[in-house]
Amino acid sequence: MAVACAAVCVQAQIRYNQVGCYPGQEKMIVVEGTNPLGKVRVTTPSGKVVKPKKVRKAVSPWSGKTRYVVDLSSLADVGCYQVSVGKESCSLLVDERPYSDIAKASLRLFYLIRTGVPITMGGEYNRPAGHPDTHVLVHPSAASPLRPAGTIISSPYGWYDAGDYNKYVVNSAFSIGLMLAAYEQLPDYFAGLNTNIPESNNHTPDLLDEMMFNLQWFLTMQDPYDGGVYHKLTTPNFEAFIMPKDCKQPRFVVQKTVTATLDFAAVMADAARLYEPFGQDYPGFSAQAAAMAERAYAWAKANPTAFYRQEQLKAPAVTTGAYGDGSARDEFFWAATALYRLTGKQQYLDDVRQYQPAAFTTPTWGNVASLGAFEWLAAGDKSALYEPMLQQLVAYCDDAVKDVDKSCFQSPYGNKKSDFGWGCLAEFCCCQAVALLYADQLTGKPYRVYAFESADYLLGRNATGYCYVTGFGDKSPMHPHHRISEADNVEKPFPGMLVGGPNPGQQDKKDMPMPYTSNEPDESYMDVMQSYASNEIAINWNASLVAFLCWLDALRP
Repeated sequence: MAVACAAVCVQAQIRYNQVGCYPGQEKMIVVEGTNPLGKVRVTTPSGKVVKPKKVRKAVSPWSGKTRYVVDLSSLADVGCYQVSVGKESCSLLVDERPYSDIAKASLRLFYLIRTGVPITMGGEYNRPAGHPDTHVLVHPSAASPLRPAGTIISSPYGWYDAGDYNKYVVNSAFSIGLMLAAYEQLPDYFAGLNTNIPESNNHTPDLLDEMMFNLQWFLTMQDPYDGGVYHKLTTPNFEAFIMPKDCKQPRFVVQKTVTATLDFAAVMADAARLYEPFGQDYPGFSAQAAAMAERAYAWAKANPTAFYRQEQLKAPAVTTGAYGDGSARDEFFWAATALYRLTGKQQYLDDVRQYQPAAFTTPTWGNVASLGAFEWLAAGDKSALYEPMLQQLVAYCDDAVKDVDKSCFQSPYGNKKSDFGWGCLAEFCCCQAVALLYADQLTGKPYRVYAFESADYLLGRNATGYCYVTGFGDKSPMHPHHRISEADNVEKPFPGMLVGGPNPGQQDKKDMPMPYTSNEPDESYMDVMQSYASNEIAINWNASLVAFLCWLDALRP
């Protein structure tokens, strides 16, 4: 980053993007409660004082709180601007690459949560290896004639999924799929992105190297005798808040499911195609991945109702994250799309048409149809479903941005109660913004303006005043629900982690050391370790952050 703001900000009423803006980017701050017209003073990097004149009033549709949106878009010179409203002040950074550091940190986070290997390039976050997963038991729910219950298999590598220490195929596949979709849009950007990981000096972009660390685990999660894929690798119960090396529970692979198997098929098909130019580093992988993807899809076709039923798992019972799903239509659409792009086989296109969605939906681990839509959009305007997928995407984006100029925080996200809930900052903010960036790139219409506004919201221009990414901004989470960050005796949590965000469901309130300070939808957030409903981290959430912020960094307008 070329410049930095050294001043410590003192603010309670001012809400602003605490990371920075491009020179040509729209710039807004929001002032809580008090009309700031005539009270806002901006000191430019050269020392000149200006008073903005454009102020818009907005009222929260549920809390009734009054806010004032102040337009500072005329601040176009690179530098650090001091903004004050009465006795409060903040520093607003304008930079040629404001998102460079945070984008890189969001991807590097995946290195820090690798399993089964010592972390040696993490600085103060270095740690010894934990969970080698070379002695994993086949759970009775996953048993087959050639792999009976109790069979010992080796299933190393991969990432810790969230605040816990387990590995889940459904969520890992979604995470890889979303990041590979971003890679396919930005190959030149990722070719030049160095995240300082052990593989950084090879011939493969660091993003693909990081994905490969998880794909190596994927290779072990398919039953080699029938092609089905185990739903997850897990302990029976969540571990305590201890370091990985201190964990002692046995680990199991559990039930093969249609959703995990289809997600696996989609990711392996995409990986087979995208890793082919990098055979020097990963010889034979593309052919292996292609074969495993087709075998997985065949198993799913033969077992279309094999949904995960955690409550039925016995000897031992399992109580960790379920990632359950009652429909596989979206998974069939994504997997068939990926396999058609890889093989060109008519059978996959026939299935694509059978499972084609009626509308574009925000990408989530539980609804991956949009990952299939992104595939068709990436395949180009001559592909079979390009036009209908583009029409659906544009309709979705137009609806998302229609009320921005009336919103409290000048953002397409955060204007409905339904925008808030478990993992909302990823699923409804970042993933929606990724869709906007697709629409911007494909239509030439300026949807990127709205994506930047979502970044503003995420990075501090919101009801709590938090920059919701650890290690960045003037006010960011210090106590995420993340076992390593809690147990490693390092004061600061891993940098680059996106927390789940405001969650009015407050499913964790019985476990909290104190009550939530607010029940309002956009304020139901607590920066305490016990708040798994609002302050946990997860790979799918960080994958959305990677796709979003790396795309913004690549724009460099």
